[in-house]
Amino acid sequence: MSIIPVSHFRHIFLLSAIIIYCLVSNQALAFGLKNKHEYPLWPKTPPGSESISLHEKSVDSSQDPNDPQRTLSGIATPTIRAFIPEQSNGAAAIITVGGGYTSLVIDKEGTDIARWLNSLGITAFVLKNRLPGEGHRAGKYVPLQDAQRALRLVRANARNWKLDPAKIGAVGLSSGGHLASTLGTNYDKKVYSPVDKSDAESARPDFLILAYGPHSSNSRQHLINPQQKPVEPIEKQALYDEFPTDQQINSKTPISFLVSADNDDRVDARNSTRFYDALKAAGVTAELHIFQDGKHGFAIRNTKGYPVAIWTQLAAQWLQTNKITP
Repeated sequence: MSIIPVSHFRHIFLLSAIIIYCLVSNQALAFGLKNKHEYPLWPKTPPGSESISLHEKSVDSSQDPNDPQRTLSGIATPTIRAFIPEQSNGAAAIITVGGGYTSLVIDKEGTDIARWLNSLGITAFVLKNRLPGEGHRAGKYVPLQDAQRALRLVRANARNWKLDPAKIGAVGLSSGGHLASTLGTNYDKKVYSPVDKSDAESARPDFLILAYGPHSSNSRQHLINPQQKPVEPIEKQALYDEFPTDQQINSKTPISFLVSADNDDRVDARNSTRFYDALKAAGVTAELHIFQDGKHGFAIRNTKGYPVAIWTQLAAQWLQTNKITP
């Protein structure tokens, strides 16, 4: 009977460990893309959420089951949900939705926007990010952590999904517009430690589409509700103080399309003009539209009868002009 030397067992053990490590390290790169499927951003507990317990809550204000109007809160497992066009042109976008950083208006400012992008041949990913005032450690960073991670995951998988890694943007509305602009101006800010090879990718969006976003630090006064429990206003104020994005623009900030309504009584349109002025001062290509009427939160479904209804057509033309779409 032959005896296998102990050293051989060590080599076999070492080889097995290496294979397992490689599989775990590349788990974020291994999944295929399925339409309307939701993918967790993090392989384990997200950074800063280790010691909390949250139960996701969904409230639907719609009376029509075929036309949901959900708001989400209590988010413990951030995800991206994929929306794949019938004919992809290779461009992609992360969609960051509004809700004042206290909830996510996931249908009006997420699903609706994804369908519009799909009509342009753009693959869309609706981000369900964590909220800053729900007990996470360093809550002011968790939305950006999730946004950076989402863009890196898409870019890391771009070749497998037949996407162009140089045409991955961010589209954000309201507080989601602030988050998209935070990603566009703070994509290289280290807000979490790498968890796998996807985090070696750049989190810089290649373009930004920002609708009625509160980009200035003074905008927080319109979004902080003093009746809420203290941790929420404190964390939200800290977030806006940390990321006054109209003051964080430089020449590497992505090309941007901005739209607002002049009669917006929640986020003053001058948030968009200040962001636009800073882009121009930095030499960044930009386009700005401020419509007289449209109010706050028009998105797509609330534009009927308002001049602002043409904003998606203007944005589509802008994407073509800048060769994001054919």
